[in-house]
Amino acid sequence: MVKLSAELIEQAAQYTNPVRDRELDLRGYKIPVLENLGATLDQFDTIDFSDNEVRKLDGFPLLKRLKTLLMNNNRICRIGENLEQSLPGLTELVLTNNNIQELLNRLVPHLIMSVLVSNNFSLLRNPVTNKKHYRLYVISKIPQIRVLDFQKVKLKERQEAEKMFKGKRGAQLAKDIARRTKTFTPGVAAQLEKKRTGPSQADVEAVKNAIANASSLAEVERLKGMLQAGQIPGRDLRQGQYQEEEDEDMEEEPHVNGS
Repeated sequence: MVKLSAELIEQAAQYTNPVRDRELDLRGYKIPVLENLGATLDQFDTIDFSDNEVRKLDGFPLLKRLKTLLMNNNRICRIGENLEQSLPGLTELVLTNNNIQELLNRLVPHLIMSVLVSNNFSLLRNPVTNKKHYRLYVISKIPQIRVLDFQKVKLKERQEAEKMFKGKRGAQLAKDIARRTKTFTPGVAAQLEKKRTGPSQADVEAVKNAIANASSLAEVERLKGMLQAGQIPGRDLRQGQYQEEEDEDMEEEPHVNGS
């Protein structure tokens, strides 16, 4: 494991990514704790912490510029308080393949409140996504969210979530869902470890083809999010399908009530 020191931050790769954001690449150092991030001098739009050993999402100083935080393939099981205060500009948070197991009230307000208008929020391949009504529960708590787990939130999902969690019965259901599970599911950690695999040569070729055929920055950004989540364009979605669905939804959903 490697300490996240000011020296490491200064030596790490820095570049302008495909969506023209300034990005700091801290992938794959086996970093266990987020610390010393004041050394970034708040100069980055994106920080990539994928493929490390982080267990708790905290340790951020005030970083007003940071918009995208990539935490794929870590061991995160705890969420620090007041994340939204440290990262007030955060609009994309990707936590794919971690160990978040509960939809506690602490998770929803303190973590997701910072990405209320997020283009991309992902908890894919976390145990929490196996909870019954997980997706509708998150949508009900964040009416403004547009994309959850790399799937666009549909108008019918918003309506279903509102109906499911309406009134006293809905409030009790939400309380039951958010309650901490006391049972242990054998094999969860082992399953998570098995998923920490790299792309095949065929996957790499699919990635190259998808990027070569991207017609807009929005498409490039979507492809980037899919890749960081372990999804391979051309295999997981038909090329262009997402944009077509989004165009259809704009017609179907001209206005969303965020209350």
